[in-house]
Amino acid sequence: MELTHVDEKGVKMVEVGHKTEVFRKATARGRIKLKPETIELIKSGKTQKGNVIATAQIAGILAVKKTPELIPLCHPIPLTGVDISFEFGDDYIEATCEVRATYKTGVEMEALTGVTAALLTIWDMVKAVEKDENGQYPFTRIEGIHVVEKVKGTNQSLQ
Repeated sequence: MELTHVDEKGVKMVEVGHKTEVFRKATARGRIKLKPETIELIKSGKTQKGNVIATAQIAGILAVKKTPELIPLCHPIPLTGVDISFEFGDDYIEATCEVRATYKTGVEMEALTGVTAALLTIWDMVKAVEKDENGQYPFTRIEGIHVVEKVKGTNQSLQ
């Protein structure tokens, strides 16, 4: 397998002009580990900075839209949809980001960027209660960010 972003001339953005536009979907997932009491604060809506989940959804969607500005060789893609959802565990929140487009290249990087921004936003909004007495984060972790599924098809019936 050869690297498509590098050739004898240096770094390049891969040419996709010859490709056919097809329906594409990518789903990425990751978790943030938090103290159980922080999870309860989020669920009850009692965090000082406001609605953590709604803010994380907005941040994730905005990040998906900005992916080509953040990842240097990503193509700007005309997105058709983004969904970000969350599942709560006793000591974690799992975020899932699904991105859809009909285009010439996939949306995996957009899904990964969206889930990462959503998790970072959660951390930012609860960092005051996650810090220990020394200002450190002994329990807080973002982990397991990965592509769950990638779909490439000729129409949106694959949704």
